[in-house]
Amino acid sequence: MKKLWKRSAALLAAAAMAFGMTMTSGAEETKKVTVILDYVPNTNHTGMYVALDKGYYEEEGLDVEIIEPTDGATATLVAQQKGTFGISYQEDVTIALTAQDPLPIKAIAAIIQHNTSGFVSLADSGIVSPADFEGKTYAGWGGPGESAVLEACMTQAGADFSKLGMVISDGSGFEALGKSCDLMWFFEGWDSVMAEMNGVALNYMACRDLDERLDYYTPVIIASDAVLEEDPEMVSAFLRATAKGYADTIADPDAAAEILLGHAPDYDIEMLKKSQEYLADKFMEDTETWGVMKDEVWDNYAAFLQEYGVIEEALPAADCYTNEFLAQ
Repeated sequence: MKKLWKRSAALLAAAAMAFGMTMTSGAEETKKVTVILDYVPNTNHTGMYVALDKGYYEEEGLDVEIIEPTDGATATLVAQQKGTFGISYQEDVTIALTAQDPLPIKAIAAIIQHNTSGFVSLADSGIVSPADFEGKTYAGWGGPGESAVLEACMTQAGADFSKLGMVISDGSGFEALGKSCDLMWFFEGWDSVMAEMNGVALNYMACRDLDERLDYYTPVIIASDAVLEEDPEMVSAFLRATAKGYADTIADPDAAAEILLGHAPDYDIEMLKKSQEYLADKFMEDTETWGVMKDEVWDNYAAFLQEYGVIEEALPAADCYTNEFLAQ
């Protein structure tokens, strides 16, 4: 009986995590919601921490916990209903949905409206465009869309992709440039800020400037089809509160950085403030509605992935994302 009780309790906890189960405390009812990050907490995520600290989730009747992934890729964990929501990327969602065994997930909000990432080299390296990548070494994370982007940019610049060396990054960031590698892929609002604060000058080649199809959504909030079908009101409530958190982050990035520091105390507050200030006008760039996405962005990137053989067939944008849970 004791083993059966433990198993039942574990199943109940898993259901609560995945579906926003209603938890009763006195006269109040809240729904337990878990958000799985894409990696460690950073300034892309600050709006959620602001919403958490300011009670915006609680006002919507949600008991939100934000956690790091510990047991596989976030998209897979969300598909397996080990979390209510997750932080992912357009490229991961597209690849997951076109796999031999597609994951039952969908993007429900874009955290940032435009791609803020690009390739970097040391300022004195002479590497200023993909035309200069031949004979160099690139250190990355080994994602399925990564080599496709590099190949496309080099090909369009008249360079031979086969002459680029590729290794997996050792995690040392900008410190590896000029030593174990010549090129890396940085997020301007995070990696580039850290490099600048350490006196490291970089050449920055924005992806969106190299090919307009590379101006995709990264990161995005995802949920499983089951969660979206079972509790649409909870999903809308979560996004309403999250949008308020990002609105506050935009309005006062320094204060938002202080809130993030409370959840990630190992960071340097000045770095967080610089990063948050950079992102402040990126969260809702070219839109009046936080989180909204467009078909053309999804279609363009899917066509790009198909052209370079990452996916066999491009899905309609409507199969990949929805704006229906956003307050517009």
